[in-house]
Amino acid sequence: MRKAFEVRRSPIHGNGVFAAKDIAKGDEIIEYRGRVLSHAEANAKYADTVDTGHTFLFTLNDEYVIDANTNGNEARWINHSCDPNVVAFRHDAKDGNPKHERVILEALRDIKRGEELTYDYKITLEQRHTKALKKIWACRCGAPWCSGTLLKDKRGKR
Repeated sequence: MRKAFEVRRSPIHGNGVFAAKDIAKGDEIIEYRGRVLSHAEANAKYADTVDTGHTFLFTLNDEYVIDANTNGNEARWINHSCDPNVVAFRHDAKDGNPKHERVILEALRDIKRGEELTYDYKITLEQRHTKALKKIWACRCGAPWCSGTLLKDKRGKR
């Protein structure tokens, strides 16, 4: 069976993931995989990288994050967009252990073959969102209502 996607260079940023065939709304596309770390472990490991504007960390729940830098799969190359066509859903672990929960990326709408897959990263940083920090975390999605940044407003606005 042919994969629903392929990784190649993206006009948005670096590598991207593109539909290799038409994908129907609601279809599961890929699980976001990587090493599961506690938030404290992730903060200790990546505390000095907030100024890079680049991350492969995905918040799993209140206790854990998925670090796709280690044992990550193609999902780590899906770029951010303010007008996403993919949405991430957390799936509870059968054993009830929050460390075993999973993130599955699903089609938010019908996606045509060749279209780049994107989702809203909803990045929340504790520090003040200065002009310089917003520039580092600049959004390049090109959507008409692009917020200009990958950072989510801490007050709940976008």
